[in-house]
Amino acid sequence: MIEELLPESVVAVEAHADEQAEGISGTPPYPELYPEEEALIARAVEKRRREFTVVRGCARRAMEKLGVPPQAVLPGERGAPQWPAGLIGTMTHCEGYAAAALARAADLASLGIDAEPHRRLPDDVLPSVALPGEVERLRVLAGRYPGVHWDRLLFSAKESVYKAWFPLTRKWLDFSEADIEVFADPGRTTSGGLRATLLVPGPVVDGRRVGRFEGRWTVDRGLVATSVTVPHGQG
Repeated sequence: MIEELLPESVVAVEAHADEQAEGISGTPPYPELYPEEEALIARAVEKRRREFTVVRGCARRAMEKLGVPPQAVLPGERGAPQWPAGLIGTMTHCEGYAAAALARAADLASLGIDAEPHRRLPDDVLPSVALPGEVERLRVLAGRYPGVHWDRLLFSAKESVYKAWFPLTRKWLDFSEADIEVFADPGRTTSGGLRATLLVPGPVVDGRRVGRFEGRWTVDRGLVATSVTVPHGQG
């Protein structure tokens, strides 16, 4: 599901709870943790341990596909995962699903992915994450395509934007600091594109200031997933 949202230079590995995939399965046995990872969740509840472990199994499989020896994935500043030298990456997990996406730093400047249950957001959440213009666009989309929970999709897109933003800036990005437009693919109601216009000075990539991010979205298997990729040389 995630792989179809990303360019060929990105390796994505995912795990659904209803699938058996040795080493990354959403059901026991879980992949083994490195000691330094185990120390981080020594007292975690089972749900937290499962999500933490399975998503790292996905990340290690992605490393192998890129020819990089599997290694620990530890949280760094603001919890952002720290990747082996020469790689960039992003991870996501929610109920019943986990995924990791990695690429060589020479191929992409940054990327972010997010997956959420395809359910309506709680009523009190949308006003805290959406700009007025975004709310109006969501209203129009809901009228045209009522089968998609556009509020949840917007929330996921904001998460993907932040995950792509932070490694480039090392700064916080508030929900109100990116204005996101969402588009459905022609003739489709379960996939499309997204564009995030940054309302604060964007990151400098290869000597150029980046003012917007582009991405993709899909709805499948009870989930909504989004991605954002930042290529080199983008102005």
